Amino acid sequence: MRVLLARHGETPWNAEGRYQGQVDIPLSDVGLRQAQALGARLREVPIARAVCSPLSRARQTAELALGARDIPLTLDPGLMEIAHGTWEGLLASEIRERDPERMRAWREAPHEVLMPEGESLQHVLDRAWPALARACDGLGPGDTLLVVAHDAVNRVLLCRIMGLPLSRLWSFRQAPTTLNLLEGDSVDGLEVVRLNDCSHHTPLFGEAVHRAL
Repeated sequence: MRVLLARHGETPWNAEGRYQGQVDIPLSDVGLRQAQALGARLREVPIARAVCSPLSRARQTAELALGARDIPLTLDPGLMEIAHGTWEGLLASEIRERDPERMRAWREAPHEVLMPEGESLQHVLDRAWPALARACDGLGPGDTLLVVAHDAVNRVLLCRIMGLPLSRLWSFRQAPTTLNLLEGDSVDGLEVVRLNDCSHHTPLFGEAVHRAL
């Protein structure tokens, strides 16, 4: 089976550098165009099943990626973004002023951080991996699954698949509407074929920037 693991498109808070977490912020105009570009790229790809986070930025991205396909879109709360707690809605610069030690740890040792009134990366993995397993359940060898989630969710899933500790979370990137192609006989046998592929809207040596996770 194949899994297309995508991230949602840009939101206004992404562009501003605000931590959004589980606040339901929709796509910006840029994000809508990114999602439309993703849909154009996937137009000829047969997709058997589609699952996404219930947050509107992921749902909008999934709907535009699916285009005119007559496929039900399943919403799974296990794929929601990490709960940033009291950081949500704040600029990165504001967090550095208000919670500097935790922000430093988030950048240097993210696996050790519990968000204030929120989640840790392990909490996210503990709910996101079963969500991915549910999404993969019953897929045939030639089936393709589309999953649209979030930056932290994608990163923890990819860390597990690649055998990386969560401390290595920042060792790769997840751009807006990026595609990660995974293949395997089962969810536990998935391998990474493509990582952070956003060529549908960004040149090879360009960068689709986001300023907060």
